[in-house]
Formats: sequence, C-alpha cells, structure tokens
Amino acid sequence: MKILILTLGSRGDVQPYVALGLGLQAAGHQVTVATLESFAAFVRERGLAFVPFQGDLLALMQTPNGKAAIAGKGNMLALLRQVRPMYRRLLDAAWAAAAAADLVIYHPKIVGGYSIAEQRGIPGILALPLPLYSPTAAFPSPILPWANLGGPLNRLSHRAMVSLASASVRGVLNDWRRDVFGGGPVRDELVLRGQPVLRLYSYSPAVVPTPDDWDASSIATGYWFLDRADTWQAPAALTAFLRDGPPPVYVGFGSMPTEDAIHTTALVTDALARAGQRGVLATGWGGLAIGESVPSIYMLDSAPHDWLFPQMAAVVHHGGAGTTAAGLRAGVPSVICPFFGDQPFWGRQVARLGAGPAPIPQKRLTSTRLADAIHGAVSNAGMRERAAAIGAAIRAEDGIARAITAIEAQYARR
Repeated sequence: MKILILTLGSRGDVQPYVALGLGLQAAGHQVTVATLESFAAFVRERGLAFVPFQGDLLALMQTPNGKAAIAGKGNMLALLRQVRPMYRRLLDAAWAAAAAADLVIYHPKIVGGYSIAEQRGIPGILALPLPLYSPTAAFPSPILPWANLGGPLNRLSHRAMVSLASASVRGVLNDWRRDVFGGGPVRDELVLRGQPVLRLYSYSPAVVPTPDDWDASSIATGYWFLDRADTWQAPAALTAFLRDGPPPVYVGFGSMPTEDAIHTTALVTDALARAGQRGVLATGWGGLAIGESVPSIYMLDSAPHDWLFPQMAAVVHHGGAGTTAAGLRAGVPSVICPFFGDQPFWGRQVARLGAGPAPIPQKRLTSTRLADAIHGAVSNAGMRERAAAIGAAIRAEDGIARAITAIEAQYARR
C-alpha cells in the first residue's frame, strides 16, 4: 500500500505517527508523512517520505497573544483569524499529497482527513492518542474537567465536545470542500461510505481500560513509541550530574509556553529544595528558563525520554499524552500539572492507577503544593510499586504491531 499519514501540532503530535510509519514501512508499505515544515528533518532522518505544510502554527503559539490565549487570558478570536488562512493552505497541501495514496491515516487536528478519504475514494483511518471520538457511558469526553457525569451524560458529552472542538475551523473546511470538489458541508465524520470509520487510539488499555460499549471500530492498540536514534549521545555534563548523586526528579512542561518562565522556574526550584530533591529541568518552549546556576539542578535543552526517564526518581510534567506515556513506560511515579485540553484527563488516569498523586492544575500550582506532591511521589513505596507494575505492562505491549494488523485488515475490506 501507499499510505499517507496526516498529522498536525507539536512534537508529541508527530512522533507517534513517525513510529507507526516506520512500522508500516518495515511491513512492506510505502509511507509518506505530511505535517508542519518544521518537522522535515525529524521525519526524513528517520527514513520516511515527507510532505510539508506551510504556515507555522507552533510559532504562532509562541507569540504574546498565543501564549496569553493558551493561558486563558488572550484574544482567542484574534488568534483564530490568524489560524484560518493557515488551515486553508494546509488542506490544499494534504489534498495534493493524497493524490496517489491507497489509504490515509489522519490525526483529527488535520480537520480534512475524513473529507480526503471520502473524495479520493480510499480508506480513511482516524488515529490519535486520546479516546475522543468513540462515545461511551464509561467516562465523559476526555477534554471535559470531570471524571464522571453518569452513563447517559457521559455518552452524550463525547459527540457534543467533538462538535464544539471543530466549530472554529468548520467554516474553513466547508468552504474548502465546496471550492475544491463541489462538496456540501461535512456531516457525520464517523461513518465513511456506509461503514464506521476505524478509530485507532495509541494508548495502552492498561492505562485506560477499553469500555464495554465500544464496538470493533474503536481499538486501543497500545502506545506507538519512537525510541532514540542510535547516534544520540548524552551530554557529558548530564551523565556526570546523574552519576554524582541520587536519582533526580525531572520537571518539564513540553511545548506549553508560560507568560513568565522565570517565575515558573523559581517556583519549581523552590519546590525541589523543599522536597529535598535534585532536579533535571527541561527548558522546552518557554515554560522553564535558564537562570542562576544551582548545584542541585541540571538545566536540560532536550534528551530522549526513553533514555532519561528510567533514571529519574519521579517525573513532573504537563500531562501531554506523549510525555504521560513515556513516564508510565519508565515505571516511575508521575506528578502531572495540567494546563488544558486532555492533560487533566491523563492526570486523573495516572492518579487512578496509583502511579502518581492527584494532578495539580497550573492555575493552582505553588511551590508548597508541588513540593508535597514530589515528596509523596518519591517516598511512597506503594506508589513506586504501582508505577513499576504499570511500566512493565506497557513495555510488554506492541501497540505498533496491533495497529498495523488493524490497518491492513481495514484495507482488505475496502
């Protein structure tokens, strides 16, 4: 098969799809990944064909208005006005990339993945690391802040939140459908040519058990991990820091920008000192900043999570799906400090598993609360044991192999 993978977002929205693409390529398929141009080297260095999307949405998030909007203080409408023309160019590039494809796998952030499969007459497979598109009575939509609304409301919330999440760019999509192939407004994106769209969820059923009311079109495959390149070498200073003391605590907030990185760094440093822990702080996109040198703190630009996390006493992060997966796989306790979106959901799941304390929302984050959570994660023997057990279960899975089996079966049914 000639397979096109469409995805959009930060590193965490690209890396699992590259891992899947490599698995599909090893199984004999031709794979092209289409995503933001800033990931060109990352994709190509792994040996996959690449199609770029113009317009850097990641850079937009780093603008003052982008940071403020993420923090809930900015002008979201102004931000959307900037995003809409980017989406139109993105849809055009994705449509062209699919001209020779036999099958398309798409992250829902791409918006047009379903329409491309529909109009190109090829199978379309929705893939994401979050159980967002399969209504269930077991839990509410994972982008809502509540753990349980009751069975009927849980089920209802899924479709309602999917519709709300796509509302901001639905007009762009419908205009594009009309202009490019004379299509009408998009209707039900979960049924394609009379059959349910296959939904592959790249997380472990050991973390989110598969609901009893899902049908065969929704599959939690297990995680799609992309381990470090063979050529990667740890900085000598980092290796020395890890060797010269007890396991430290990792703190990093990924691609989540904050309005005051210096304040956040001071808060984290103080919390580590209160908890009596050394720390490895990842600077990320601005969530943390390099400041005055502290002997017990190592400031890190980046390092592969599969190498770094198993050497930590605990990991503190924002609760992104990819970082949560890496922390759980490492078998160490996680302290999740979510910003928005699905991050609180992953924080609740980790706490439910007993692999970490209750999440601390960023708006309630203080050095005292963080210090208490870190101390509990490091000192609680039961929590460490449960984290280790979850890690062992995840490492025993082969999510990519299970996804490939489902993809090939879907193509055979076309």
